[in-house]
Amino acid sequence: MHTEDAGLVDSAVNTVAPAVPAAALAVVDALVRQLCSRHAGRLPFHGWHHVSFVRAKAVRFAGANGAEVSVVETAALVHDVNYLVRRNSPAAAGGELRMDVLARAGVPAPTARRIDEIVNEAEMANRGPDISLEAQALSDADTLFKALPMTPVMLSHRYLAENGITLRELADKIVGEQQDVHDGGYYFYNPDAAAAYSRWAATNLMLWQHIRESLDDHDVAELLDAVTSLGIIGVPPARPTRSRPGR
Repeated sequence: MHTEDAGLVDSAVNTVAPAVPAAALAVVDALVRQLCSRHAGRLPFHGWHHVSFVRAKAVRFAGANGAEVSVVETAALVHDVNYLVRRNSPAAAGGELRMDVLARAGVPAPTARRIDEIVNEAEMANRGPDISLEAQALSDADTLFKALPMTPVMLSHRYLAENGITLRELADKIVGEQQDVHDGGYYFYNPDAAAAYSRWAATNLMLWQHIRESLDDHDVAELLDAVTSLGIIGVPPARPTRSRPGR
């Protein structure tokens, strides 16, 4: 993040939501853990390992930027339930399930609606330089997971399998959604996160740019087809979800 962008956190328009009661937060935690456990085979990328990492980092970023920590923590717990509703879907696709989980946990309806707004606001494809403090904290945590040096090595094939997409489609998605955000100086909103992790983000984006370029080589594309046919990269056919999870 550039020096002139360091004020993004302070300049954001923030709608403060009331704190989530501790008892309700504990129930959200239990319900999301149950969903992740019950549907672990469908969530090799966005499973509990992802949720728990994003939650931990989001809480730290919320404490640093003055956001309501309990709201951010709850948002982190339910931010990716859309992948249980429909593969390769936007956060908004999980709105009904997200609100159902929050209602079952006893989160007050106005706070639940605000949490749903924060999740959508923080999504990479949607966010801009002036999102709310809560969305900034959630976004920085989720973005960090994407930028971790281990993610393309250890987890990208899991994303392909979970969402039923090709390597080229993933490369197009990453570069298409993240490059302008990175170039605009708000890949991370928290200045300390930007200082610590921007090199990782730049390296990750360059890697995916190179992957996309390499697939334009006919021989590389044939190699990828051969590797895929051996099952080294598993991309199962998409199957529609007929029933809502969590019932």
